[in-house]
Amino acid sequence: MNAKRIIFYLLTLLATGNIMAQGSNNNNLINKNMQKKILFVVTSHDKVGNTGNPTGYYLSEVSHPWKVLIDAGYEIDFVSPKGGKAPVDGFDLEDPVNKLFWENKAYQEKVNNTMKPSQVNTNDYSVIYYAGGHGTMWDFPDNTELMEIARKIYEAGGIVSAVCHGPAGLVNLKLSNGKYLVDGKKINSFTDEEEKSINLENLVPFLLETKLIERGAIFEKSDLWQPHVTIDQRVITGQNPQSAEGIGKAILQELN
Repeated sequence: MNAKRIIFYLLTLLATGNIMAQGSNNNNLINKNMQKKILFVVTSHDKVGNTGNPTGYYLSEVSHPWKVLIDAGYEIDFVSPKGGKAPVDGFDLEDPVNKLFWENKAYQEKVNNTMKPSQVNTNDYSVIYYAGGHGTMWDFPDNTELMEIARKIYEAGGIVSAVCHGPAGLVNLKLSNGKYLVDGKKINSFTDEEEKSINLENLVPFLLETKLIERGAIFEKSDLWQPHVTIDQRVITGQNPQSAEGIGKAILQELN
């Protein structure tokens, strides 16, 4: 092979290598851009029983996992049983993460205009997360549309997660095989003792810990108001508001 042919051959190899490298980089970029979003479920219910006392989604149980997940590059959408503006509880802007979320215009637009369950395309999401707040005890357990969304995400290999009273959305959730999602899994939620400590045990429709155990959950818990996060078979649950940031980190860990 003469010198000219050798030079031509080497230049061709270099060009091909560059094209392949660029193709690989483009594929990585495409994969990153196709990263699925995370769906936050918040309550539409704004009263505690017949007391007239206001409730809603608990702000820090949205803001703290939200911060962890958006910092990692994920986009979050919101759905509620009725759609539209979600009522808020635990409104404490002394908490800097709450303040950050509350002053984020894009996410204020989302939480004030939540989707209805019928508007959700489950193929868009790798995670569904049920935020807590006492309102969830009234409008999460029997919402068949939300249960169907969670079932589809889970059976497609996604993650189902919830914190505090958010696991109210799991108590009646069944998989395609007819079994309750929580049956035989380690699960955590707001405990019966925590409910009694704030004198609401006779106002909520049921005690969440007790109901989850009835559904076959292997219930885990810590002392009152201590952070506790449980992960089992792509189901991630947390005990109370103190567990909200830990839920976000656990979701991220499972996604990675």
